[in-house]
Amino acid sequence: MMEAQHKINYNEKVISIKDLYKSFGDLHVLKGISLDLHKGENIAVLGKSGTGKSVLIKIISGLLKPDKGEVIVLGKNVDQLTLKELNELRLHIGFSFQNSALYDSMNVKRNLEFPLTMNFPKLTKKEVEKSVDEVLDAVGLKSKLKEMPSSLSGGQRKRIGIARTLILKPQIMLYDEPTAGLDPITSTEINKLINEVQEQYNTSSIIITHDLTCAKATGDRVAMLLDGQFSRTGTFKEVFESSEEVIKEFYNYNFIQ
Repeated sequence: MMEAQHKINYNEKVISIKDLYKSFGDLHVLKGISLDLHKGENIAVLGKSGTGKSVLIKIISGLLKPDKGEVIVLGKNVDQLTLKELNELRLHIGFSFQNSALYDSMNVKRNLEFPLTMNFPKLTKKEVEKSVDEVLDAVGLKSKLKEMPSSLSGGQRKRIGIARTLILKPQIMLYDEPTAGLDPITSTEINKLINEVQEQYNTSSIIITHDLTCAKATGDRVAMLLDGQFSRTGTFKEVFESSEEVIKEFYNYNFIQ
């Protein structure tokens, strides 16, 4: 993995997960996981489908409550916040969903304006337009301003989804399977964009993925989720130099050079 050019502040934790447990009936999804995300860092959480990766994002954002353990986000214990406090915290967290979550009835411009006008109604029209222009430029789609989501490719929808998230200038980005359903060339472009967002917006990110290429390209560190626990955490090289059979099997099955 190439040495990252961005600065990571290892003295500042933006997310701290301690001894986290979550079950659904007899299905024990998370079994005592701990992880720290530092300021300016990208961590790829890697695992097969159904391993609880997306559950982790929902707990971090307060959409699900843990059975045990704590999640501290930007200095606040998520589980103990009121709904008002939680909504305030979420303004600092950007979510990139698998399906891009765009409003099909609105063109690109209105999709991007929507989070701003909802959360900051006192902004002038000029301020809103400037923000829309900036984020479209950041994702390389300034020409698509008037397009409807239905006319965009899968990769373009993903980019607009990321742009809509960036418009609130979040400190933390949570990406849920950012390359799922995309062809290899588009996936490479999205991986590059995730790194550009980290550079330009100084974000700290958790990238949930089952795609080894994505984890290698975007993660300063990789956390391997197996059987509800982080079996290995480290650089991509450190994690996959392991002699553990299950990790080797995952690598051999999944990796596209």
